[in-house]
Amino acid sequence: MGKTFAEKALARASGQPDVTAGQIVDARPDRILSHDNTAAIYRLFKQLGVEKVKHPERLAVTLDHAVPAPTTQHAQNHAEARRFVAEQGVTHFFEVGRGICHQVLSEEALVLPGQLILGADSHTTHYGWLGAFGAGVGRSEVAALWATGELWLRVPESIKIVLNGELPFGVTAKDFCLKLIGDLGADGGLYASIEFHGDGIRHLSLESRMVIPNMMAEFGAKNAYLSPDEAVFAYLAERLERRKQREAHESGKAEEREDWSAVVRRDALYPDADAVYIATHVYDASTLEPMIAKPHRVDNVVPLSEVRGVRVQQAFLGTCTNGRLEDLAAACAVLQGKRIARGTRMVVIPASSEVLQEATRLGYISTFLEAGAVIGVPGCGPCMGNHMGIPAPNEVTISSANRNFRGRMGTRESEIYLASPAVVAASAVAGYIADPRDV
Repeated sequence: MGKTFAEKALARASGQPDVTAGQIVDARPDRILSHDNTAAIYRLFKQLGVEKVKHPERLAVTLDHAVPAPTTQHAQNHAEARRFVAEQGVTHFFEVGRGICHQVLSEEALVLPGQLILGADSHTTHYGWLGAFGAGVGRSEVAALWATGELWLRVPESIKIVLNGELPFGVTAKDFCLKLIGDLGADGGLYASIEFHGDGIRHLSLESRMVIPNMMAEFGAKNAYLSPDEAVFAYLAERLERRKQREAHESGKAEEREDWSAVVRRDALYPDADAVYIATHVYDASTLEPMIAKPHRVDNVVPLSEVRGVRVQQAFLGTCTNGRLEDLAAACAVLQGKRIARGTRMVVIPASSEVLQEATRLGYISTFLEAGAVIGVPGCGPCMGNHMGIPAPNEVTISSANRNFRGRMGTRESEIYLASPAVVAASAVAGYIADPRDV
């Protein structure tokens, strides 16, 4: 019987020749992720009576959720995280302003195909775009990982999603994800490994592919997977070589000489043709249209045409789902030569410093500023309600983020609609939910 990606990935991570869905394994992750919550995890870690992290070289810590620190408590958390990485010799540490953890670790090629990454963030499913097994775990689990280097996991059953054809003009990977979640429910993939197949995936840009496994956290998935291809390998090889050169320069050591293209391919995993799935769902990309998730559930999804005209006070473009260069470019195509509507404001937060720098070089930041938008420091911003765009009571926000439950952006008495970047920009210009193809 053939094996799914999840079965192969967790067999590799547990050092076993073969595992089956439903089996419990002791898995050893290649990378362990934490962010601002590092301070809280460290307090749990110290309660274990362990002094040193077992594998500090596997840790990646990014300050991204509340940056720059909006309160004294957040500043204290950041200070504790800095002390932790210094004390433990954690070299993969990214300061305030570098960007959102999932974007940064991808840019730094810190996760490679076939690897296991466990993180104290629910959107760790993101790394499925690289052909890796990414899963979110709790803070206490991360503390245990720091202490022991391993964690037990149940091998998930797998669901196969097939996307055939090409998306029409104005329809994006975000719309596909919203359609899928709307059809099958926010718990439709509960603790499942979601595998994406079909030529429709290959037609997507790399940045569009990143959207898909990220959004599967909202589907209840344990992990998500897209098969790595030549485009993924080339992206990783270039960035891995660049990082190794920088690390050698900073350390004063001789640069490693490796065939980085071979390195990034080495552990790539692919499901067998006869693998067993608990369900299969097939979508024709050509039939999809722009979708919107209405308050207060991500699966409360309707075609954009059903909510066109809803008044919005805030448009938010950013997050680990849709804060990349491609997303900013799509918004700028709508905003060029236009102004944000009176009574509406637009907040734009690039996913990383690299995205911000390139967006500046290409003139996107000037386009946003000329339209009247506000540019924020790379990070999570208002996505989880800390700062940099919290709505007032009774205000409506249209957002490129991944969640819209009540109070997600910090105000329970407000409403959040989820959409693609171009729809967010079109709505900012119109002052109400609008189709970018009309604007």
